[in-house]
Amino acid sequence: MKIGILVTGHPPDDLRSEFGTYDGMFRTLLGGNGFTFETFNVVDGQFPDSTDAADGWVITGSRHGAYEDHAWIPPLEELIRAIRDKGQPLIGVCFGHQIIAQALGGKVEKFTGGWAVGRTDYDLDGQTVTLNAWHQDQVVALPDGARVTGTNDFCQNAMVAYGDTIWTVQAHPEYGDGFIKGLMDTRGKGLVPDELMQAATNRLPANDDNPKIGQFMAEFLKKERA
Repeated sequence: MKIGILVTGHPPDDLRSEFGTYDGMFRTLLGGNGFTFETFNVVDGQFPDSTDAADGWVITGSRHGAYEDHAWIPPLEELIRAIRDKGQPLIGVCFGHQIIAQALGGKVEKFTGGWAVGRTDYDLDGQTVTLNAWHQDQVVALPDGARVTGTNDFCQNAMVAYGDTIWTVQAHPEYGDGFIKGLMDTRGKGLVPDELMQAATNRLPANDDNPKIGQFMAEFLKKERA
């Protein structure tokens, strides 16, 4: 099965040599499941010719807002709708979670409650999972037909399903501790409150459920559909 990775942002230059690119993080997270991958840097204007370029799709995170005026956002929204209409599996993470909701009729905005950073617990269909978060923007209104599968008090629409073919998550199962710490050191200073980053640093030694969610995502992409 071929997975197209739609890259919507790049890591800070200071972190790329150690941690790699966002598409590389997803190749690692989804590895061992028989997938082949092709990367499309949509943030740089590189789009697939059609939905036939892959069997399933993943949209990465980004430092950009889904509501911002960038030339690549409208064609990405068109591609999302085309993937949905074709019934192909699609997963969105952080910005990917947000842009899918926006493309299908929902609303994304900068959350007045502030940031979620580092280890964060979510209720996923009745089970607690712990993932690294890095966001202020949130999906504040869902499209018609969307179903919340994961939530917490801070982020009500943390994980969302659209029928049987689209699943999205606000947190980052592809981010390890080192990368989150690197984001705090590079992008966080002056942007995220110091006390929030310190609290996140104190929680980093705790376990996360990245492998569990990575396998959930892989099985979602691979499962047979009518």
